[in-house]
Amino acid sequence: SNTLANMKSRGIQSGFDFLTQTAGFDIGEQIIGYESDQPYWRAFLAGVVNTLRVAVIGIVLTTILGTLLGVGRFSRNALVRGLCYAYVECFRNIPVLLQLLMWYLLFTEYLPSIDEALHVGDWLYLSKNGISFPFPVASPGYLVALGGLVAGAVVAFVYARQARKVFDMTGRARPVLWVTIALLAGGAVAGWLAGGAPWQWNMPIKTDIQVEGGGALSPEYLAVLLGLVLYTSAFVAEVVRGGIASVGAGQHEASASLGLSPRLSMRLVILPQALRVIIPPMTNQFLNLTKNSSLAVAVGYPDVVSIANTSLNQTGRAVECITIIMLIYLTLSLVTSAFMNWFNARAAIKER
Repeated sequence: SNTLANMKSRGIQSGFDFLTQTAGFDIGEQIIGYESDQPYWRAFLAGVVNTLRVAVIGIVLTTILGTLLGVGRFSRNALVRGLCYAYVECFRNIPVLLQLLMWYLLFTEYLPSIDEALHVGDWLYLSKNGISFPFPVASPGYLVALGGLVAGAVVAFVYARQARKVFDMTGRARPVLWVTIALLAGGAVAGWLAGGAPWQWNMPIKTDIQVEGGGALSPEYLAVLLGLVLYTSAFVAEVVRGGIASVGAGQHEASASLGLSPRLSMRLVILPQALRVIIPPMTNQFLNLTKNSSLAVAVGYPDVVSIANTSLNQTGRAVECITIIMLIYLTLSLVTSAFMNWFNARAAIKER
């Protein structure tokens, strides 16, 4: 109330009505079809999608890379252990902002110009402009294929639950991983065939000044994604290492006595027990990656913070724009936490 009164006495406009006004600025990289003559709320939506584009893909890649590094810390090969240790100590001790700037400098200064772009035939081009690659032409058949993939995922989920029940009741384990992969692939292929089996591709075409057509990843996006993944995966590796180390040595000996190889022992015995220790701190790292994506403004990637800064400068609605940023990141964090809490409850060891 005091803030609004003071702003009014100084002739400063307030309120969220500006969201319906024409934004009047372009967004260099967006995937939802935003134009400069559309309202501010559409610009914020484009920024949120760009933020999710970094956060979701970054979380997936970070989980894979961090888990491999954490498991690698227990390898019998001294070279593998040493490389994993060196990676963790290197990337987690360099500020993430410096890493983003380092990768951006690498992509924009040391890669060749467009006329000398590195390429693989006419399929893939790498230059200062980023990476260009073939992209499927939009077709209703792909939506049908997506529907088939979703249907396969539902069937796989039901099968996995039934397999768990059978194992709990009889002790007989049914194959789950390969059956799940087969159901997902089969559903997607069946949907693709039912949709007419579309196979049209938008191919990149190199000109003197740019690569036109196809899909593209800008150097700004690549710098943000790569920097956040490499930085956060170093912390995830330590989380995984700590979780594995928390499992008693007797579990390793028991699995070895059953004839399990070290790889199978890690996958079937050690990691499932370590999950209850790994998941809670892993949630913190996912939240950190999502919030650290706000540093993308330093390399010019148009995330929601960048869009809010531009809107603030044009409208003067500082309190409103900052409030929108806070609400967006709060919502993303709460959704991530809720999902991880659900997953943690499912992974917890059930006492009988």
